[in-house]
Amino acid sequence: MPIRVMLVDDQALLRTGFKMVLSAQPDITVAAEAGDGVEALERLATTEIDVVLMDVRMPRMDGVEATQRICQGGAGGPGDPRVLILTTFDLDEYAFSGLQSGASGFLLKDVPPDELLAAIRSVHSGDAVVAPSTTRRLLDRFASLMPGPEVRNRPELDLLTDREREVLLLIAQGLSNGEIAARLFVSEATVKTHVGRVLAKLRLRDRVQAVVLAYESGLVRATGQHGSGGGRRAP
Repeated sequence: MPIRVMLVDDQALLRTGFKMVLSAQPDITVAAEAGDGVEALERLATTEIDVVLMDVRMPRMDGVEATQRICQGGAGGPGDPRVLILTTFDLDEYAFSGLQSGASGFLLKDVPPDELLAAIRSVHSGDAVVAPSTTRRLLDRFASLMPGPEVRNRPELDLLTDREREVLLLIAQGLSNGEIAARLFVSEATVKTHVGRVLAKLRLRDRVQAVVLAYESGLVRATGQHGSGGGRRAP
């Protein structure tokens, strides 16, 4: 089955450009298009989609609200699509909000075709598409949007073992799986196992959401310092 993509953007010309690139791939098909968030939710109610390419600045309903509804199951349609935020500017506050809303990553609108295709395939396979260093830079830039200390207590962090918490911290500091493996003197396969357990215990979709949670909980601050984590360490 090809990867079913929906393009959501209020600029028809841009959608046409993306569609030409995607339709040329044997493993990707453009199954639906929408001009804003409202239309996107309407399409998703009747069309099975794997990956949504979501613009952020659109009339009626922007991409952030639409992303939140999709990721919370509010679209009411078949399947569980993943969302890639499309943004004009790197470090766009809308992209940050999109990640908080459940998006699996973000892309610049002028992304090279090969990177766009790789991103769609990665998200479809369950990975995030924001490079760790880019994620860290994005969150550092908009740390002022994070909740205050009074809402940082996250009891679910107590479910993590010491090693899993250590892996979460390293993810949030911008390290890839390979870099984490080198830091902890373990194999990359072992790191992938730890990452999978962290995501499962915290009920997160991907490592992007893990980074967001680490910042929101105070485990990692914008300065790169470790916080208290909002709870005790698990034994």
